Amino acid sequence: QAKAAAKRAEIIAEQTFLVRDLINTPPSHLTPISFSEKIKKLAGKYGVKVEILNASALKKGGFGGIIGVGQGSVNPPCLVHLSYKPAKPKKSFAFVGKGITFDTGGLALKPANGMEAMKADMSGAAAVVAAVFAIAQLKLPIAVDGWAPLAENMVSDTATRPSDVITIYGGKSVEVLNPDAEGRLVLADALVKATEVGKKSGGLDAIIDVATLTGAQVVALGTRTSAVMTNDDQLCDQFLSASAISGEQFWPMPLPVELRASLDSPIADIANIGERMGGMLVAGLFLKEFVDPQIPWLHLDIAGPAFNTGTAHGYTPVGGTGIALRTLVCLAELACSQR
Repeated sequence: QAKAAAKRAEIIAEQTFLVRDLINTPPSHLTPISFSEKIKKLAGKYGVKVEILNASALKKGGFGGIIGVGQGSVNPPCLVHLSYKPAKPKKSFAFVGKGITFDTGGLALKPANGMEAMKADMSGAAAVVAAVFAIAQLKLPIAVDGWAPLAENMVSDTATRPSDVITIYGGKSVEVLNPDAEGRLVLADALVKATEVGKKSGGLDAIIDVATLTGAQVVALGTRTSAVMTNDDQLCDQFLSASAISGEQFWPMPLPVELRASLDSPIADIANIGERMGGMLVAGLFLKEFVDPQIPWLHLDIAGPAFNTGTAHGYTPVGGTGIALRTLVCLAELACSQR
C-alpha cells in the first residue's frame, strides 16, 4: 500500500508539473501548434492515443468556434483529441479544456495592465491533457477522452468582428457580440464533438469542461476557489467529494433559468454574451446549450485559481498552479470504486 501511494503521488506530481510548465511557458514559445506537438510526443510515452485536427480540417469539418477565435492570429488553431481506453472500462468520461494560448481579447482589446497573465488562458486544456495522462499512468479502469481546442485570440484585419455570426460544430449559429468572450466558443465546438464521439463509442457517463472562463468567477469566489456548474446534482456531489480528497477548493454555483433570455439574439440561435450581472452563470448557461441534456455535465470555471499572481502559499507556487488536475483524477478513482 505504501509503494502504491508513493507511486500515485509521483504521478500526480509529475502531471502537476506538466500543467504548471505549460501555463508558465511564454506565449512566444507556446502556440497552438507547439502545444499540440508537445502533447503528441508525451501521449506516446503514456500509451495514450492522439489525434490532431489542423486548421484546414477544422474549417472543412465546420468547427466555427475554434476557427472564428483563431483566425486573427498568424499561429493557426487546432483541436487535440486524446483517448485512453482500458480493456474493460467501468465508466466513460470526456474532459474538455479551454486552450487559448494567449488572449488579447481580440478586437475587444483587453487593458495592457494584467494582460501578461493571459498566457494562462490555456490552463483548462493543460489540466485536461495531464489528467488523461495521469489516469493512463495509474491504469484506472475508466475510458477517458480528452479534448483541447487550441487557439490564439489576436488583433488583426482577419480577426472576428463584434456582430459577426459564426456556426458552431453541429449547426448552431452564434452572434459574436464580444470577441473577448472567446473561450465559450472554442469549448462549444469541442463539447459537441466530444458528445458525438462519446455516443459512437457506447455513451458517456459524464462530460466535464475546465476553463479560465470569466473574470466574474474571480469577483464571485476570489482567487483560490473555483466554481462548479452542472445539469446533474449527483455528479456534482461526487465531484465535490473528489475535491475534498484532493484538497482543491470548488464551490457549487447555480444556472438560473431567468438569465438564459439575456443570450437571445435576433439574428442567430444565441449570442456569446448576455446579462453582465451574474456573468459567470451566463457563461455556464451558454455552454449548457451545447451539451446533451441526457448526459451528466460539469462546468468548472477556474479563472482565478489557475494562475497565482500573488505570493506562494502552502504548496501553491507563483504562476501556474495546476488546479483541477488532482480533482479530475480523484473523480475518476471514485467512479472506478463504485459498483
